Amino acid sequence: MRKLWLVFAQAVTATLAVIFVVSLVKPEWMTWRRQVVEVRESSAPVTPPLAAIALPGARQASFSEAAQKAIPSVVNISATRQVKRRNPLLDDPSFQRFFGERFNLPPETQMSLGSGVIVSREGYILTNDHVVDGVSDIQVTLHDGRVLVGKTVGSDPDTDLAVVRVAAAGLTPITFGHSEQARIGDVVLAIGDPFSVGQTVTMGIVSAVGREISANPFGSFIQTDAAINPGNSGGALVDANGNLIGINTLIFTRSGGYQGIGFAIPVGLAKRVMEQIIETGTVTRGWFGVEVTDISAELAESLGLKGTRGAIVGAIEHGSPAEKSGMKLGDVIVAIAGRAVIDTNSTLNAIADTAPGKLVPVRVLRHNQEMQLDVMVGKRKPRPRTADPD
Repeated sequence: MRKLWLVFAQAVTATLAVIFVVSLVKPEWMTWRRQVVEVRESSAPVTPPLAAIALPGARQASFSEAAQKAIPSVVNISATRQVKRRNPLLDDPSFQRFFGERFNLPPETQMSLGSGVIVSREGYILTNDHVVDGVSDIQVTLHDGRVLVGKTVGSDPDTDLAVVRVAAAGLTPITFGHSEQARIGDVVLAIGDPFSVGQTVTMGIVSAVGREISANPFGSFIQTDAAINPGNSGGALVDANGNLIGINTLIFTRSGGYQGIGFAIPVGLAKRVMEQIIETGTVTRGWFGVEVTDISAELAESLGLKGTRGAIVGAIEHGSPAEKSGMKLGDVIVAIAGRAVIDTNSTLNAIADTAPGKLVPVRVLRHNQEMQLDVMVGKRKPRPRTADPD
């Protein structure tokens, strides 16, 4: 019995010894295992930022080539503008009655800053009208640092576009793209000189196309979330290949700075306006003397119309070409000079594109009966300029 007890005691002792040895080795093993787990976590693939994702059809996962292609064509425009200041005392009717305008303050000199896009080797630069409206001493700074004297060739307040010219050699004109092919979600780059900090490239996507706002009655805008700030006006909006698809013009903001809602004039419209300005120094548009509005589904139903295509005449100016042609309130314009119109914007553009002094056929619906009117197109007067959009 005693011998059996000794065997048991020896077995227990050996077991405890093994447990002790294992207890000494275990922390080191656990530490090694923990390090392996940490290494695996840190070496896991990380989702690359948007700018580094290879897009379908793209040659590389970067937009540096697109930026480098367009950057030499974008310039900074600076000029001085005399701004009339009003004495607040003149807001008091009693003060004004006794002293009149004698206490008006002298004009204030302000610096106008913006951007522009070189469009030809002959020195033509496309920019915004509000960048060069009423300014003097225009200076154009090229990407290579050269500072040149600029001269306004002409402007178009209706689309907020203008053309400036410089005399220089070695200019790099932008490559024109196709704004009508822009799709929501396309990557775009905005290039300009925001806040006069120097040429800057920002990236975003096309947020919307065909955006119609009152700032431009003859075209729709490309909306983007690429950062556009004061000073970017007149700069380039380019596609992922560095081709110009828009002129940065407007921002929506509550603070005066970037909020992710910017607007660019499509290059198709900008090119047509630019060509007229270069050729004649101005832009001529046709005029009917009507106010039109879109046809909603409710309005179509109340008028007994079969659809919402066209634009309904809501007002006619006395003595205008429309009145002389026999056009009536409530007429629905569906075609101008053989060109079908579907809404207010397309109607205004069709009228604007007709040459003044030309007799054109206009198809209208009156009491659901289609008829033709012959309108002698007049010449539209430019609308008054407004404050700087951005």
